[in-house]
Amino acid sequence: MRLTVAQALVRFLSAQYTERDGAEQRLIAGMWGIFGHGNVSGLGQALQELGPEVMPFYRPQNEQGGVHVAAAFARHKSRLATFACTASVGPGSTNMLTGAALATINRLPVLLLPSDHFANRLPDPVLQGLEHPTEHDLSVNDCFRPVSRFYTRVSRPEQLLSALPEAMRVLTDPAETGAVTLSLPEDVQTEAFSWPAVMFEKRVWRVRRPPVEPELVARAAELLRGAERPFIVMGGGVKYSGASDALAAFAERFGIPVGETQAGKGGIPWNHPLNVGAVGATGGSAANALAAEADVVLAVGTRLADFTTGSKTTFHPEATFLGLNVAPMDAHKLFALPLIGDAKRGLEALAAALEPHCGDGAYRARAEKLKRDWDATVDRLLEVGDPENLAQGAVLGMVNAVMGGDATVICAAGSMPGDLHKLWRPTDPRAYHVEYGYSCMGYEIPAGLGVKLAEPARPVVVLIGDGSYLMMNSEIVTAVAEGLDLTVVVVDNHGYGSIHGLQRSTGTPHFGLELRHRDARGLLDGPYVRVDYRAHAEAMGARAVFAKTADAFRRALAEAKERRGVNVVVVEVDPEKRVGGYAFGGWWDVPIAEVSVQESVREKRAQYEADKAKQVVFKRGAR
Repeated sequence: MRLTVAQALVRFLSAQYTERDGAEQRLIAGMWGIFGHGNVSGLGQALQELGPEVMPFYRPQNEQGGVHVAAAFARHKSRLATFACTASVGPGSTNMLTGAALATINRLPVLLLPSDHFANRLPDPVLQGLEHPTEHDLSVNDCFRPVSRFYTRVSRPEQLLSALPEAMRVLTDPAETGAVTLSLPEDVQTEAFSWPAVMFEKRVWRVRRPPVEPELVARAAELLRGAERPFIVMGGGVKYSGASDALAAFAERFGIPVGETQAGKGGIPWNHPLNVGAVGATGGSAANALAAEADVVLAVGTRLADFTTGSKTTFHPEATFLGLNVAPMDAHKLFALPLIGDAKRGLEALAAALEPHCGDGAYRARAEKLKRDWDATVDRLLEVGDPENLAQGAVLGMVNAVMGGDATVICAAGSMPGDLHKLWRPTDPRAYHVEYGYSCMGYEIPAGLGVKLAEPARPVVVLIGDGSYLMMNSEIVTAVAEGLDLTVVVVDNHGYGSIHGLQRSTGTPHFGLELRHRDARGLLDGPYVRVDYRAHAEAMGARAVFAKTADAFRRALAEAKERRGVNVVVVEVDPEKRVGGYAFGGWWDVPIAEVSVQESVREKRAQYEADKAKQVVFKRGAR
């Protein structure tokens, strides 16, 4: 078939499918892109000529936003489907770098197609191209290398024949997946080649479920049988594997409490008697108390990042870890016995090996008591104290109550992820979508589009602080253009409230984080800058309201829930009424200045050194 590189690429992508447990779906659901001189006559021409029947096309307002949409879509689809993203040469392509890093860190498949300088190098330097004095083949697209799981530059048409299968292999591998980048020189996109017709036949990529080695399952079962205080850490891999029911049954059968990571939250319902809530730096009293005394910890599908481990202070120093993970890198963390395999299959095998063990009834009763006490604490944190001067915890409680535990809540940065980790009560694995691997400000609204496109019937609520809203709000226009139903709650605490609180907790007085006018001394200590977020959202086509009181906020939420289209509810909160960033036993390693003239900083440094001494930096591993 005589086609251009761009035409062949689009045709190939349209024929790729995934299959797991007998269910097939299209791998590349469509393409997001903004056209410029680098891709308008290449991929742009191909997409127009082949039409939406071959490859649906969506236009974001920012290239970064398009990648965030793809990542959120892939996450909601359990990494079995995603979008491709195209951008023009130069700034259009580098705008995708942040999205690439987010996808790779969170192990989410996205296909990136940045345009590149001419492969023939005749127009040199090309508009928006980088010149390097000693590396003539270098381009800005080389920045994608460290933030991609797979990267190649297609400088000749026939290179596509080997690059595409490798790209699909990585996209569909549960351990290796992340951002896959095919850098496409603008002249190569338009070049024709005679492609083998078999290249465009339907191909189904089976998403593997590797079993854990039986010998390691037996050893893990032996360790769990001998444990007096076992504990489970539930990570995002539980959701991606579809292992929620298996984990719930495992915990119930053997009486083992389960703590939630950010990615794993909602993997089993919040009201399960052995779901003891959030664990780690943003954790709650129940999970952190049990983690601190656990002798054997089964970490299922988690990266064990620093928030989960409390910068390696959350768990008992002598705890033995069992790492059940499809990625070897994660299975070995914290000197664990590596159970390398699929979470669902691994839990089923481990359950069979543990029978007829039934756990310690007294320990189970203690875990359930701690869980009830923690639930009562959450109830108090969600209460509306002053209906005229709202706290953020009360706002989250009202959103959860009005929208329900099956609505997908989306957040990524600021103080809300920590509060949501503790307070939100999801009833479904897909109802909690907090991006905390990269904690990327600006992810939230594009992610709302991605989730809505992945599951149109599910209510979607985007929770976003005013700081993140100012960074990337433009995809509201895209949601309006696409006719999506979306509720966006903008929580206004007048700046970067999360880091402002962290700044003061390190002994430094407030500086540079609140949204204030510059005062007569030249400092950013003047009155708050008043931004009319309601009017701004309305100007982009959304239906927007401002709510100051609890009654007005509940009413606005109820109306948004029933109304079609994009609904934005702006609510002002008291920045001093905090849930507590690192309360209930969690700690996070944020270094404090070792030398300072400020007494407050010196005091915090002394406390920091005492806390840091509790870190477990090396120990004997599981055997």
